[in-house]
Amino acid sequence: MSIFDKKQHSKKHAYTLLSVLISTTLLTACFDSDDDDETPDPEPPVSSIDWTKTNQWFNQGKTRVDAALETEEVLTKGSAKNVILFVGDGMGVSTITAARIFAGQKGGATGEEYQLSFEKFPVAGFAKTYNTNQQTPDSAGTMTAMMSGVKTKAGVIGYPDSALRADCSSAKGNELVTAVELAEIAGMSTGVVSTARITHATPAATYAKSPERNWESDDGLTDEAKANGCKDIATQLVEFSYGDGIDVVMGGGRRHFIPNTFTDEEGKTGKRTDGVNLIDSWKAKYPVGSYVYDQAGFDALSADSASKVLGLFNSSHMEYEADRANDVAGEPSLSEMTSKSIDILSKNDKGFFLTVESGRIDHGHHAGNAYRALEDAVEFAEAVQTAVDKVDLNETLIIVTADHSHVFTLAGYPTRGNPILGVVKGNDGAGHAEDEATMAADNMPYTTVGYANGLGFADYGEGNGGDQRYGDAAAAGRHDLASVDTQSAGFHQESLIPLGSETHSGEDVGIYAVGPGAQLLRGTHEQSNIFHAMNHIADLVGKAEAAQ
Repeated sequence: MSIFDKKQHSKKHAYTLLSVLISTTLLTACFDSDDDDETPDPEPPVSSIDWTKTNQWFNQGKTRVDAALETEEVLTKGSAKNVILFVGDGMGVSTITAARIFAGQKGGATGEEYQLSFEKFPVAGFAKTYNTNQQTPDSAGTMTAMMSGVKTKAGVIGYPDSALRADCSSAKGNELVTAVELAEIAGMSTGVVSTARITHATPAATYAKSPERNWESDDGLTDEAKANGCKDIATQLVEFSYGDGIDVVMGGGRRHFIPNTFTDEEGKTGKRTDGVNLIDSWKAKYPVGSYVYDQAGFDALSADSASKVLGLFNSSHMEYEADRANDVAGEPSLSEMTSKSIDILSKNDKGFFLTVESGRIDHGHHAGNAYRALEDAVEFAEAVQTAVDKVDLNETLIIVTADHSHVFTLAGYPTRGNPILGVVKGNDGAGHAEDEATMAADNMPYTTVGYANGLGFADYGEGNGGDQRYGDAAAAGRHDLASVDTQSAGFHQESLIPLGSETHSGEDVGIYAVGPGAQLLRGTHEQSNIFHAMNHIADLVGKAEAAQ
């Protein structure tokens, strides 16, 4: 009988049975929660559903991998010792195109011919990003799909779509298992790295179960959630009990780990109302671990001696790459975090599973600020190159993708090499570049990149609002960009529909892969198929079974 069929109990320990989605049976994994001999074993959670038999996303993903194995070269299960999943949050195809040109132009070239690191990978495909209840998705549902093989609702982390958002009672007992959890059971080393808060939706989906992505600390929990035993995401990270715990955790979000009566190293107060300092709890759990909060502490980490690392480099999200030098205590780049994580995790002969997210590409777009979004996308590509340079691609699968896209556009007919953040300057009748900006129908210049909605909207009539950054909101029409530096870091591109924050978009995102089994990711996939490809190539289930 495999570990995926057993419901193990012990006379000496009380166990929590976690119903999780695995292979073709329902995994129930058991973990110590108390050393009291007198504590009785709890009843298993009430759940009569075997998601591996009824969930269309899980079965569809497995079928897709099986079909690919019949047409591609033969792949041995477990052909990859290590897996690195890079997620550019909000990095749609238009963002990749613009970042490619942006990076090339920063290097003195025209830009269009440039290639980002992952664009050189031998395998490329697409992922369909919709959530089960939304055409245009959010990060909670999309990352849950990639990490568990099951699509779910927007805003839901680690549960199938039977869970109602923000309803604890509807979710309990139907928890999904993630690739990180499987890797830990298998004895592999694991890491979660992000430039967003480490409790934010994308990184949280690697380790947490929450029907509401905003339950990052206890101050966000509803009375219903508390009554039904749901825990906040930060607490779940510290209490993570698969294997020996996640080995490397680096990102922002310090405020969700400390009380609201506590001031952190950069002068910011916490969010927790329960009085618990989870950083102290983590230190107590891992007495030989290293907690770091600044660049100096990060630089002092020794990959040879570090076993467990918790790096929380900002109260909220880490800085945009464009602003990183201004951080109060200093913080590492995504490339630096990637490099050090690989050094630490590579010490394990059983291999490692690492997730790296560039979370602030998404935030730059939400703000309608292409400069910062593209700077972070370029740094993301540098982090990917760092990984390529450090690992053996004969034994390491690297996947680069996004959770979703944005309503970010490249338009007009700019001449070759026109600054990607500049106003459109086209070609004359003979095909030669013009010196003057191309004028729109309102006889004013316009930029190549823009947004379909968001903050930088044009005002087409008195009293209709408008973007105050460009002057009198009551003036009809767009602001004249002739005297505006559209390439500055602080410029917010124009948009069509007025919204308080630019939105995600629903189109497919790219998948780029290199290493053993990369060919399984050719073509167009349901986003949940990424889990199944990783599972087959690294044989996460088989290794987890063998470890029990």
